[in-house]
Amino acid sequence: MRKYVDLPLHGGKAPYWLVKRMKGLAAEIFKIMISDFGTEECLRRIADPYWFQALSCVLGFDWHSSGTTTVVCGVLNDVFTSEFGILGAGGKGRGKKTLQEIEEKSGSLGLSENKIETLKYASKMTAKVDSSCIQDFYSIYHHTIFFDENGRWCVVQQGMNLEKRYARRYQWYSTSNFVNDPENKVSGKKEKDVLNLIDKKSENVRKTNLDLVKTDINKVKTELERLSVPKYQKTLDKWTGEKIMRYSSMPLYRLPKKVNWNALKKAYEYDPKNFEELISVEGIGGATLRGLTLVSDLIYGEEPSWKDPVKYSFAYGGKDGVPYPVDREAMDKSISFLHDIVENIENKEKKKALERLKNFSVKKK
Repeated sequence: MRKYVDLPLHGGKAPYWLVKRMKGLAAEIFKIMISDFGTEECLRRIADPYWFQALSCVLGFDWHSSGTTTVVCGVLNDVFTSEFGILGAGGKGRGKKTLQEIEEKSGSLGLSENKIETLKYASKMTAKVDSSCIQDFYSIYHHTIFFDENGRWCVVQQGMNLEKRYARRYQWYSTSNFVNDPENKVSGKKEKDVLNLIDKKSENVRKTNLDLVKTDINKVKTELERLSVPKYQKTLDKWTGEKIMRYSSMPLYRLPKKVNWNALKKAYEYDPKNFEELISVEGIGGATLRGLTLVSDLIYGEEPSWKDPVKYSFAYGGKDGVPYPVDREAMDKSISFLHDIVENIENKEKKKALERLKNFSVKKK
């Protein structure tokens, strides 16, 4: 059974007193986790939608707010230092500075030039895939990448549908597969008619799009112009860019108008070897890919996937008082308690003793 997470747009900012405690609690949680499981497992969990959502709740933030993603990532970005062996780059409204931050911060972890370039590539490709290859009517506005001293990484980014006032979160964990049914995880409300070019069903479409770019671009332009003739319009219900209702019950659908022909010319000259190289070409965005895919579908019979990739509860309360106000005192005590554990536990025998004590207290209840 699939589970879904709604992320409605909430106004306001997280108050200072809460963010301060969120950082303190997050620091102690990750000190223990890194000590017990290492940085790799921490990154893997941050990339897991359920775990990330649970972390948000433990830290006292809203369980179903769009701010869950931005605030928690901001907290972790501030908490993680080279002492943790994990660092973060990017954030809300800082997407364009992410690559620069990766270069600036990775030096403190001793990463090689090759690993730094791999991180930068992962940042660019995850952003391009979620914004252009998954056309779900959500615009990416938040992008954060976390990485460790071994070059492993995870990406957490978020898109917003301003009309519906809902967000959706996209999460990735270290991979070299970005376009062939990758193991990315998307949380949010299920949508209809989502063009999904990375789904396995779109494999032939990806190949046809690549072939189209390697042919005469004028031919592609001619085919798109031909499809713009009104007699074709009734069959284009899934290609909605925008709708204009006729007097009849049949809507009139417009085709993509912002195909970047200069980018297609650049791609033709570049001669990409695969679809991943194609989308890495600067200027190849959502509208251009949609145009190519339309030609692949209606002219060459290669239908893409329209499957929405969406797949996917308080310890101290939530900042909006749901289900109850944040218990500041309890949160402070937890921070202090976890800090003492990190400072005082020196061997696994003491940890086992605490585990036995916890099990004993549970049985008593």
